[in-house]
Amino acid sequence: MLGARHTLFLAFVAALEVALALSLSPRNTTVQSTQQLLTAYQLLNATVGGRLRSAVPLEKPCFSSYEGKASAADPAACAAVQANYTDPTYRVTQFGGYMLPQWETCQAQASDGCLLDSSDPTNPLAFKGADCRLGNIPPHYITVKSSSDVQAALAFSKKTGVRLSVKNKGHDYKGRSSGKDTLSLWTTGLNSMSHSAKFKPAGCQTTYDAITVGPGALTQSVYEFADSVNRTVIGGYHQTIGFGGGYFLGGGHSILSPVYGLAVDRVVQVKVVTPDGVLRTANACQNSDLFFALRGGGGSAFGVVIESSHRTEPRITIQASVLKFTPSASDDLAQWYSLMVNQSYGWAQAGWGGHIVGPTLVHVNPLLNNTAAKASMQPAVDFVTARGGSVVVEELPSWLAFFNKYVTLAQAAVGPELELGTRLISTSVFTSESGRAQLMALIKENLPIASPYIVAGTPFNFKAEQGATSVTPAWRNSVWHLSVKAQFLYNTTLAERTALYNGLETRIQKFRDLTPGSGAYFNEGDVYEPDHEQSYWGANYPKLLAVKRK
Repeated sequence: MLGARHTLFLAFVAALEVALALSLSPRNTTVQSTQQLLTAYQLLNATVGGRLRSAVPLEKPCFSSYEGKASAADPAACAAVQANYTDPTYRVTQFGGYMLPQWETCQAQASDGCLLDSSDPTNPLAFKGADCRLGNIPPHYITVKSSSDVQAALAFSKKTGVRLSVKNKGHDYKGRSSGKDTLSLWTTGLNSMSHSAKFKPAGCQTTYDAITVGPGALTQSVYEFADSVNRTVIGGYHQTIGFGGGYFLGGGHSILSPVYGLAVDRVVQVKVVTPDGVLRTANACQNSDLFFALRGGGGSAFGVVIESSHRTEPRITIQASVLKFTPSASDDLAQWYSLMVNQSYGWAQAGWGGHIVGPTLVHVNPLLNNTAAKASMQPAVDFVTARGGSVVVEELPSWLAFFNKYVTLAQAAVGPELELGTRLISTSVFTSESGRAQLMALIKENLPIASPYIVAGTPFNFKAEQGATSVTPAWRNSVWHLSVKAQFLYNTTLAERTALYNGLETRIQKFRDLTPGSGAYFNEGDVYEPDHEQSYWGANYPKLLAVKRK
């Protein structure tokens, strides 16, 4: 047994020495030599119980060249990667795989990554004769088991100058969970779940019916757990989002948000390791400024979350409206979006929330009965029926029943290289005839390129506590969260990539111009968002900055 452990340790040291030779950069370290850094890594590995690992890209087994040197491809491992390349339940288990693979690469360089063709992962043009590179993937990571691992990493960072990054499930439209030359904290294994009907945040007197989770608890698993105790929780629209991680830290919209608020409105306590290495409990009664920052400040900006507690609702009956048609006339899609623009304010008032993507609408309502739901959706039903489409307006016994029936087949794709630009479309746009006309004109302008992705997931009817969260106040006075996208390919050139980013910027800017004073969703915003402090946090930014400095 001792011999086997010794062999594993020597293998780790050998791999680490190779990785350090590839990744050591004087700009991000304060140690004076590779040997000193190697010694520091060895000590860190011992401190975290041997859970320090060297990373490689998910796609590496398909390539015969790695970092400019010959490397034997592994056909069996490559076939497994190819078969599961766009499967989120596979990607979530792989440290070197991100849901949007461009964040595995250094996009500002002509070729610094290791991508397959997402439309056909077996396409040999992507990997035959190509060089696979680590790109923007952190060269080393710790599989975090407890707060002490995070504290050890912070101490290591302070001593060596090696920067840290934090990855949970890899659902990150803005690339915050990767980072060239960083040491990553992989929190995916912190997936505990518990329920208390009388949860009392530390130092407080108020109790809540709440579910407490580790950041790595899968959203679908949390939904299943909540349903098993006759409860409903407000979360994301994907099986594999980490429920207690970056999703709620950046705001966290849901198609139940029009009635029950954003994820930040639901969280009642967070346990977090702050950059000084202290495990703190933040809630309304202690570390309240930190609690404010964690409720919308975004990602790992204020520390590494170890646990969070979220208010529940009873198990609720859901009215689901699922409509779809195939456009035939040249103006069908434009007319459909015009109907959406004209109906969405009334739907928001009635408690509907959902998605509109091209000729498809999926909305839910926890407030109406089925008769009222059908009456409310009748204009859309008539439109779709007249075009031979499919119409379902049905009652389901729970949120989980809806999620299992509809979301797992319609959730956002993973594997393609996507960039988003988003805007919160203000209520005032929908309440004036001229506003609706201008919005429709912009949507129509985009239709030849791509249909906007619309989420009716703002907290339209939710009465939030004033100043309790740090997301932009624009969330509270909007009907839609609208996004437009650009998509890259594995072989998109730097010039083409630049043109796509610039084109996306031009398109989303017109929606910004339509909604002066509004904002954008930090988790899904443009990485080049102008005046990002105002767009993502609005009047909350000065307080956030003060907490950050503290």
